[in-house]
Amino acid sequence: MSKDERSATKRELKSYIKKHKAVSVVYFVLRLAVILIMIPEIFNRNYNNVFLCILTLVLFMIPSFIEKKIKIEVPDLLQIIILLFIFAAEILGELREYYLTFPYWDAMLHTVNGFLCAAIGFALIDILNANEKISFNVSPIFAAVCAFCFSMTVGVLWEFFEYFMDIVFHTDMQKDDIINTVSSVLFHPEGRNIAETITVETLTLNGITFNGYIDIGLRDTMMDMFVNFIGAVVFSVIGFFYVRKRGKNRLLEGLFPRLKKDDNNHKE
Repeated sequence: MSKDERSATKRELKSYIKKHKAVSVVYFVLRLAVILIMIPEIFNRNYNNVFLCILTLVLFMIPSFIEKKIKIEVPDLLQIIILLFIFAAEILGELREYYLTFPYWDAMLHTVNGFLCAAIGFALIDILNANEKISFNVSPIFAAVCAFCFSMTVGVLWEFFEYFMDIVFHTDMQKDDIINTVSSVLFHPEGRNIAETITVETLTLNGITFNGYIDIGLRDTMMDMFVNFIGAVVFSVIGFFYVRKRGKNRLLEGLFPRLKKDDNNHKE
């Protein structure tokens, strides 16, 4: 890179920081926190944790990559939500074991994931609507339904991934649970298709006693899908009113990616 190119890059960076102060501060603080966490993990040779830290730093660059390469402007508020979501999932959830410390941490993140995926789905449709070269125009309600379906599809694919990892690599992404009652037709004394409910007070496996039946990830998966549903519905409703009253609410504007204003296909 030549001296002029380096100077231009520095000017561009300073201009971006000046224009997006809040995002820059959040990005700097989170990136610094990840680096400070990664350093002792390197010395302790916890290479799995080091990999998660590096992955987090890479994921932090996704919003800027989208803006530069795909020419889609990601609003500051949405960028901050994405950065905090990545940090909460990878660093706090995995490295600091918040998934185990706080019972509803995973549910909270899946709710946010449903929200963010609905935002992406809505943005895809809204951007197509704004492109003069594409004959594509849909009503606000149809856009909201498509965004909801996109978010739920991503949620299902993620659960497929968790199941695949648990089965093939023997992880525990679909967290198990202890329950005290089980309903199943297998318990019917006459073998009929009628569910019988039994109470499980204790269960002993290889000499270890548990205070109930071990549910192998089913409740975790269904809870994840349910909270993803909630996040998707919330954003789809927000998106519906955003399209109907475009430009009248600055807070809503901060949640929707859009084509950059200098894009030739953008409608004024």
